[in-house]
Amino acid sequence: MANYDILGNIAIVKFPREMKVQEKKQFAAGLLRTHQSVRTVLEKSDRFKGRLRTLKTKWIAGDKTKEVLYKENGCVFRFNVESCYFSPRLASERKEVAGMVRKGEQVLVLFGGVGPFAIVIAKRGKAARVVSVELGKECNRYAAENVKRNKVSVELVQGDVRKVLPRMREQFDRIVMARPNLKDSFLDVSFKKVKKGGTVHYYGFYAEEDVGKLRELLEGEARKAKRKIKIVRVVKAGDIGVRRFRWRADLQVLN
Repeated sequence: MANYDILGNIAIVKFPREMKVQEKKQFAAGLLRTHQSVRTVLEKSDRFKGRLRTLKTKWIAGDKTKEVLYKENGCVFRFNVESCYFSPRLASERKEVAGMVRKGEQVLVLFGGVGPFAIVIAKRGKAARVVSVELGKECNRYAAENVKRNKVSVELVQGDVRKVLPRMREQFDRIVMARPNLKDSFLDVSFKKVKKGGTVHYYGFYAEEDVGKLRELLEGEARKAKRKIKIVRVVKAGDIGVRRFRWRADLQVLN
């Protein structure tokens, strides 16, 4: 059975290995008929790879484009599905995190991509300031377009989190660590940029039986950074594979 995600005008399909080309085209034709917004069907030909989590796709049917116009949470985003990581499955997650932001907060979004977390937070209108840091130049270019498109105020910083954060003098009330599935936690540099009493939303990737390792990681990195934390909650934020999940840990930094 083929699995697919719909991002505005594009459907990205993961076909079973044994499915033949003609069967793929028939499935794609069905998607074009049943989903009026879909104009292009692409096959996901490989997993997300590298620090930028880029994707390889193959055109199957419809218009020959890889650029999306996608809507969620009252916002609109344009991006290239191959060069910019974006998960429509995190739409409710972005809404939930944005709903936690209090009036007047200074918010920092790390691994900001084309701006989904930052723009949804800014659109809600309670934050006094929203800053988004993203490594990819093309993603940052799309983020700038999306900020204008949604008529919000978001400060965009293009660069490596490890190099950018040490250059920042200010601290933030809330840090959203929308990090990809990498070995580096980036907690050592992030803990230095959160105010006393502030909040960190950290995303980690674990099997359900291993989620205790997430708490160990957070507590260990906090000790190294000489920050005292309270783990308020750890919740599932979507699956990433067979019995593997994305988890969001909400931390309060006490000192």
